[in-house]
Amino acid sequence: MPHLHVIGVGVGDPQYLTLAAIEAIKDTSVFFVIDKGEVKADLTAARQVILDAHARPGAYRVVTIRDPARIVQAGMSAQAYAGEVKRWRDARLELIADSLTRELAGDSTGAFLVWGDPSLYDGTLRILDDLIASGMHDLEYDVIPGISSLHALTARHRTLLNRVGGSVLITTGRQLARGWPSGADDVLVMLDSGFAARAYAHEPITVYWGAYLGTADELLIAGPLAEVADEIERVRTEARERKGWIMDTYLLRRGKLR
Repeated sequence: MPHLHVIGVGVGDPQYLTLAAIEAIKDTSVFFVIDKGEVKADLTAARQVILDAHARPGAYRVVTIRDPARIVQAGMSAQAYAGEVKRWRDARLELIADSLTRELAGDSTGAFLVWGDPSLYDGTLRILDDLIASGMHDLEYDVIPGISSLHALTARHRTLLNRVGGSVLITTGRQLARGWPSGADDVLVMLDSGFAARAYAHEPITVYWGAYLGTADELLIAGPLAEVADEIERVRTEARERKGWIMDTYLLRRGKLR
């Protein structure tokens, strides 16, 4: 039966790879890469740097899967957004199933290299579970954890994810735009197409923001939200225009720091 490794490769810095990830890479003969187009070609290139450093020379090949287009517009209702995500996910599932059937046979070993950690806002595990449950493909897989953007962010800002005896809530920019999470003082925001934190600049909140974490393009800004919100919006707009995309994360800490 074919075997798949789902390998968390961190957020860009090859040094963020764990020893377990390196061993799994050496064990793999077929790497499946989701191609997100010319705009994010540098992400594909970064994966190749990892393979050049750790895969067995001449003993592996790379299979590229073109990612279906996903149409997400500002102001979409929750229902419309969920419907579009489902359509895109179903299309991606079919393409992955075709590639696995065509490229992975017998007792061969394949792998997906997942940015950050496979368990955090990534759909690879759900897709594989759906493939197995539907009978579309007979395989087994394991998961190698990676260093997520959450931990890269707090490490680069030399701060903790949560305060003493406290909790932290992980959410998306879309959810934050609907209101501050009830009962939460420390909020980690991912997948923010804008900068939803702007709506809370009038409150006593400290922000720790980072973009392109773990790469040569890394950007970091921290301080009282009221004082740095304009700078963050300017920097992220300039970065998006320069690169064509942005991948950022930020921690909001409400109230007096302790």
